[in-house]
Amino acid sequence: MGLNDTEWSARAGLRKETLSRLRRRTSCDFATLEALAGVVGNCLVLTDDKAPELSPDGHLPLHMYRAYEEQLLVLCASRSLEPGKWAALGPPFFMAGLAVMLASDAQFDRRALLALAERLHPGASEPSVFGQWLQRSPLRPARFLPLLEAEARHAA
Repeated sequence: MGLNDTEWSARAGLRKETLSRLRRRTSCDFATLEALAGVVGNCLVLTDDKAPELSPDGHLPLHMYRAYEEQLLVLCASRSLEPGKWAALGPPFFMAGLAVMLASDAQFDRRALLALAERLHPGASEPSVFGQWLQRSPLRPARFLPLLEAEARHAA
């Protein structure tokens, strides 16, 4: 974004010296890192160390375990469109396909979800690309969408 240290620290609500110290350290507290990330339009997301095993090409999880499915349901029910939250939960192609799938549901903001999908994986909203996603994905819309509806009712 072309910010100098003074601008970046001021926008993050931090002292300029904090940035200087961070450059010499190997760690940073979460609140500081979160403030700095927010200034440049990013968000931090904590993820489980047990990331799903991926397909050989790295585009899809190999399996859809319930714990992972639950994380996806919570994200989708939240209606968050923050790319960082989506990217933190899986490979870009997989997460983009999930966004395209949600865009087909009248309860969701179609345009915003398709834009999110394109940001995560350019071309994901093309019918042929989404068709590949449907064929290869371990996530089954016929199972996931009813679970999502129940999750949304429970969250409300």
